Amino acid sequence: MSQTIAIFVDAYRSINSQKLFWLGLGISGLVVAAFACVGINPQGVKLLFWQIDSPWFNTGTTPPAMFYKQMFVSVGIGLWLAWLAAILALVSTAGIFPRLSESGTIDLFVSKPISRLRLFVTEYLAGLLFVTLQVTIFSVASLLVIGLRGGVWEPGLLAAVPLVVCFFSYLFAVCVLLGLLTRSTVAGLLLTLLFWFIVSMLGQAEESVLMFQAMERHEAGFTVRTYRPAGRVEDGDDGSGDIATEHGPAAAREPSASGGLETARRVLGTVNTVLPKTRQTIALLQRWLIRLADLPPASDNPQQQAMQAAQRDFQETLYGRSPFWILGTSLGFELVVLACAAWVFCRRDY
Repeated sequence: MSQTIAIFVDAYRSINSQKLFWLGLGISGLVVAAFACVGINPQGVKLLFWQIDSPWFNTGTTPPAMFYKQMFVSVGIGLWLAWLAAILALVSTAGIFPRLSESGTIDLFVSKPISRLRLFVTEYLAGLLFVTLQVTIFSVASLLVIGLRGGVWEPGLLAAVPLVVCFFSYLFAVCVLLGLLTRSTVAGLLLTLLFWFIVSMLGQAEESVLMFQAMERHEAGFTVRTYRPAGRVEDGDDGSGDIATEHGPAAAREPSASGGLETARRVLGTVNTVLPKTRQTIALLQRWLIRLADLPPASDNPQQQAMQAAQRDFQETLYGRSPFWILGTSLGFELVVLACAAWVFCRRDY
């Protein structure tokens, strides 16, 4: 046990020596400070000492708790932790196994009475420690800001810790395998970023198809009838109709998804099933913090009603996917990748 702890501490010191941990922590502090500087009141939005009046965006339209939760999800998680901080963490941890495999370094470890598998697992967990500490500090600080500024204590924010760590672990597992195969930190990092981009685009493509299907179903529920005022004849007109536009439910049309969209949805759904759900894993936090009932109320405009109904239908489709399926299939992919990486690490002749 003492040997495992020593290896774990050594791996953490190696990561910490790059100063990227403190850089990431400093940026996290700036993001939280930005949350605290922005407020919402009955007149509009207040940024430090500057008041920005808005009749559309104030506490009458958006409660303070919802304002801060949306900002935390979209900026804190969606932009910082799920993108910039994740890239920073990958840069910091990508070299763990390529450096470990170098001649001289690996000789020191394999000469000790410790199995290669335990060495592999310990180094892998040390890499996850980097992002775990970052997310924990950021989430706790955000919880305090939302509680003090928004007036609502939302412990669900702490769910960001396991979700973001899971999200990062998918990518880190791929980075470990590619780093061991190429024995290059740069190659492993770049290939991982490429893999991340492809997975994100496939997830975005599936969500776009689902949104198109929802729009198709709800837009089919409205029709436009044109007619002319009685007795009024215009060029090319026989005087038998009207010229105004009226929106209403189309009783003669049934909403149906096109065959092309349905085929694309099935293909993308099958492909994404075996791949890690990076987008959906992060979206679980929004699902748990922001309920469908919190979405804007329906508009009086028929076309906007159709768009809002399509948006709700799309959200219900995504919310209907079980978190156990999203996380389970993603972690299953990670276990397969880690098993391959562990096999390469344990069987290689150093």
